[in-house]
Amino acid sequence: MSDSAGAEGGRSEAAPNINTRDLFDSPTQTVATENTPEDQVRVSPAVDEASPSSTSSFEMVDTESVPAPYQEVQPHWFFCRRADDNTSWLPFSREDSDKLERACHAVGDREDDVVIAVEGERYDVHVKERKRYAVYWEQGPTEVRRCTWFYKGDKDTRFMPYPEDVSKRLEDAYMIAVTLDEWKSKVEFPNGESVILHNPKLIMQYQPIGLQDEWASSTSEQGRPRTVKRGVNNISVEIPDGEPEKVDHLVFMVHGIGPACDLRFRSIIQCVNDFRSASLSLLASHYKRAQQDGEVGRVEFLPVNWHSALHGDATGVDEDIQRITLPSISRLRHFTNDTLLDLFFYNSPTYCQTIVDTVSSEINTLHTLFKQRHSEFNGAVSVVGHSLGSLILFDLLTNQRTGSEAREGLPSGEHLHLNCDTLQQTLTRLGLQQYLDTLQAENLDMESLALCQDGDLKDLGIPLGPRKKILNYVRKKWLSQDLKTGAVHLPEGLQAPPPLNSDHDGNQSSGLPMQQSQFHRAQSVTSAVDYEYFDVGIGQVSIDYPQLAFHPQTFFAFGSPIGMFLTVRGLKHIDPNYTFPTCKSFYNIYHPYDPVAYRLEPMIVTEVDLEPMLIPHHKGRKRMHLELKDSLTRMSMDLKNNVLGSLRTAWQSFSRLPVAALPPVDQGDTTIERDLQETQAGVCDEAESSVSAEQTEQPEIKVGMLNGGRRIDYVLQEKPIESFNEYLFAIQSHLCYWESEDTALLLLKEIYDKLGVAIEQSHQ
Repeated sequence: MSDSAGAEGGRSEAAPNINTRDLFDSPTQTVATENTPEDQVRVSPAVDEASPSSTSSFEMVDTESVPAPYQEVQPHWFFCRRADDNTSWLPFSREDSDKLERACHAVGDREDDVVIAVEGERYDVHVKERKRYAVYWEQGPTEVRRCTWFYKGDKDTRFMPYPEDVSKRLEDAYMIAVTLDEWKSKVEFPNGESVILHNPKLIMQYQPIGLQDEWASSTSEQGRPRTVKRGVNNISVEIPDGEPEKVDHLVFMVHGIGPACDLRFRSIIQCVNDFRSASLSLLASHYKRAQQDGEVGRVEFLPVNWHSALHGDATGVDEDIQRITLPSISRLRHFTNDTLLDLFFYNSPTYCQTIVDTVSSEINTLHTLFKQRHSEFNGAVSVVGHSLGSLILFDLLTNQRTGSEAREGLPSGEHLHLNCDTLQQTLTRLGLQQYLDTLQAENLDMESLALCQDGDLKDLGIPLGPRKKILNYVRKKWLSQDLKTGAVHLPEGLQAPPPLNSDHDGNQSSGLPMQQSQFHRAQSVTSAVDYEYFDVGIGQVSIDYPQLAFHPQTFFAFGSPIGMFLTVRGLKHIDPNYTFPTCKSFYNIYHPYDPVAYRLEPMIVTEVDLEPMLIPHHKGRKRMHLELKDSLTRMSMDLKNNVLGSLRTAWQSFSRLPVAALPPVDQGDTTIERDLQETQAGVCDEAESSVSAEQTEQPEIKVGMLNGGRRIDYVLQEKPIESFNEYLFAIQSHLCYWESEDTALLLLKEIYDKLGVAIEQSHQ
């Protein structure tokens, strides 16, 4: 009967092995027998409600009920995610799934593959290959599947899709059963498992008896079937909403120390994905009307990973550190080498150059790639740095050149003269003459060599050691030439006072020539500091800072130690007029319990003790425990005012009532009474003024031009559970920013305020 059914269904070449006889005589199938309808009951829902023994029900089947016509299943595309030996299948959005389905029909039997951009064009799906590739970061390809049939066991939390060939066999069997209106058919697979189609709503998968005896851990688990569902609409799965195509703003996010960015040891890619999802949710809730009107699209967040380049095979630093690492407490030492040592690497002239080059190169590469894939994008670009990443961006932005400086470059070429040494003489002096032919093949002379970076020499095949020798020699020559010509131009405002020495007359001087003193003073707190000048002050190492391909609109620092590093470098005060050369906005965002975060406003405004700006809750209010704390403070102030008011009323009554009965008093008593009244009134007025000052908003205070005159330090509201023990949640507080909706909303508000789109307050 299976052969004839396959012929009638028109799918004979792929017809499954279908058995329509009664399959419930076997004792292994008793689990499904209890819920199976009688033979007389067919597809019709009306018949399902009737009694099987009722005569009228048979008449209804014979005269009115007809089999429901077969409708082709609607497929949905899924992709596979593997993490920690756990495999899960996640659905694409409906928009992306429809695009993939259309491309699947279009590819047909073509030899060439079709590539479809999905998930905000951050991934490309090769439809014929059934693989998904990341565009902006390194990630292995993941499997993509066109899904129509799903299964789930008793202990599974979600439905899993069948492979496409299995789904096709099940769909063929289902089509035959619907067309012939004959159910209880059995589809067998080569591994011995079988799927029985009892009726349209009850389809089960069974394991063979041999496998049951071998795999089952207990008697109760033997023979448990899997639930099988047809179509994505019949399973419980959350299909994500599609992202708006229009990108309003681009944000690059730089991570801190170590390869993991949160307590779950997730990578920067996963954390940025969470931050992006939070921003999309907030845009839908806080900018809903603007999205409907087409004024708001979305903000794209892209991760910048520098840790893998530092600890990769190119530098070999991990092998060098491993050779000197003690064998005891190996896990703790491995954690220290992989994370905490990044702080020391950044203060090393060799590895600091590698870190900065990697960050700037990665940002520029991602920016170029994004512009290629979004040719219509004309929005601004911002940068975000977490922990050490914020310090890297701070130093990088401090050493950017404006447009005029970039055009002028090095005006007279004196900086690149390098004592008139030829390329051959320089390489001979360094003992690297074997690389002369390699450099001359690229038409490099000393002037062009001074413009090269580490990556350029690496592309020529020059090993790490010779590269560092060449770049260090050129840099030393350049700095010495700058000292002679006085051509060192460093940012004003980030300067520490020079060390002072007393001469014989008691006058204080720097003990250095004027020109050299200025250079040292700038060095101690800016980027152009060499170790040979450490007798003057502690500063950052001397490296060559590359230039970004764009001018960032805003710099956001999460849990940043910038203030601490500037202080350690010898900087006591930031000039209020100082600003980044190419970035005019800066926000220092931190959690109150973050052990790594430091403030910056006290270094700018030293005469006023400013409280940080409290970041509003994303639901538009303070957290309840903070509101309770404020309420108790107001209650105590009101109680104090009431007591003082009662005392004043009692004193006035006491001093007014006996006036007519008392004899005249002399001038001295009157003065004492007046002083007492004025004192009492002054206390009450002071209390009232303090209450009114607390109730009114603080006037806007200028805190320098680092953020255009606006506030810089912004503090998150701690959660109620965190307030019980701030030490217990200290580490978590440093890693909370990636999932903080309050932080994401602050970024969105800053971005869209500059686009003229105000946040909606009616979402509450």
